[in-house]
Amino acid sequence: MSPIKTQSPIVKIVKKALPSIVSITMTKNLAGLESIFQLSKQAPLPVPKKKKIKVGGGSGFIVSKNGIVLTNRHVVEDLKADYVIVLHNGEKVKPKILGIDPIHDIAILQIHAPSASPRLQQGLGGQAGQFPFLEMGNSSNLDLGEQVIAIGNALGLFKNTVSLGIVSGLSREIQAQSELSDTAAKLRGLIQTDAAINPGNSGGPLIDISGKVIGINAAMVFGAENIGFALPINNAKKALGELKKYGRIRQPFFGIRYLQINKQLKNQFDLPVDFGALVISEPELPLGKSKAVIAGSPAERAGLKESDIIVEISGQKITPEISVNDILGDFRVGQKLICKILRGGKEKIISIILDEKSL
Repeated sequence: MSPIKTQSPIVKIVKKALPSIVSITMTKNLAGLESIFQLSKQAPLPVPKKKKIKVGGGSGFIVSKNGIVLTNRHVVEDLKADYVIVLHNGEKVKPKILGIDPIHDIAILQIHAPSASPRLQQGLGGQAGQFPFLEMGNSSNLDLGEQVIAIGNALGLFKNTVSLGIVSGLSREIQAQSELSDTAAKLRGLIQTDAAINPGNSGGPLIDISGKVIGINAAMVFGAENIGFALPINNAKKALGELKKYGRIRQPFFGIRYLQINKQLKNQFDLPVDFGALVISEPELPLGKSKAVIAGSPAERAGLKESDIIVEISGQKITPEISVNDILGDFRVGQKLICKILRGGKEKIISIILDEKSL
């Protein structure tokens, strides 16, 4: 009699999670090359018709029975491309991009499951027209050393790649390079893990030992081993809340132009401090658009002026490493900021209520 095989908690979590994991592929129309050759007096070779070619992709996961999918913003950043989501059972569906949060590198997509398609539910479970989904946890109470599981479409080739690790660090900050473009963005408040995260894993879930998503796999460090990063799921929960309430993900608007102060700028402008943000116009901008404090902005209404130095926002010190924009990423439209500024060498406290940034 063969021994009874007992499943570990990790195996149970993975089996339950897999039907909710999706692959996201990006395709673009690439024009055929015109022939530059002629065979003696024959007509030129025909120009190939335009065709769609896969140029990128990533992972994602379903977080509601009606097909809401979370992934990284950089997975779907090319608005001229077409995207297809491949479900766990191999079925392909076209998503709609509902909202993008560039500050936190989050994208929210929607897919639909036609109830008339029984194949769509095969291998997925649940009722027709509904999707299995992952429950979101709380990323604000993580502990160093707790076990986590990363799942995704590693390298765009290896479906349902699972890796196990621990939370290695919290509130990390990195400069992340897009896999598809030359753009780079600073990401803050990240979860560091030694669970393997590879290109193509971007957008997949980081799951805790209770089976809840606590992060969205985002980046790895090239040249380093066992160092990966995930976006805290609480940022995605806030974005989902904004989308549900307002129909869009609102971006906060402050309304100043500034220079990040360091020791060099302190000496150059004879400033009283070597940190903070100097409110200053940009002379290279077109005439009429170079004001340091933008007309009608929250900053103007609060009384900020050119040459003010913002040294602190709501208890967070502005340093050469932490900018005003970095701090704004932690706040939402309508929230009040308490700013400590220096004006004429004297300290002053002002309150600013953030507006919504117009697109």
